[in-house]
Amino acid sequence: MSMRPRWEWRLEDESGAVLDRPTSPVFDARYDAEEWLGDHWRALAEQRVRRAVLLNEGAPVPPTIALPAA
Repeated sequence: MSMRPRWEWRLEDESGAVLDRPTSPVFDARYDAEEWLGDHWRALAEQRVRRAVLLNEGAPVPPTIALPAA
């Protein structure tokens, strides 16, 4: 049985500190992770998220996505 890769977003504030809230769901496919960010970036920006880093099995995958201040 092969395991599917796990994708999730590390959400950071303006200083680059990782935020404990909000949190990202874990996805089986990169496409699903990217679609989730596309659907939720405005709400995340309102919660002080300024950067989103996509992680694949915990390793960063470029590019880092900058979110505008709300």
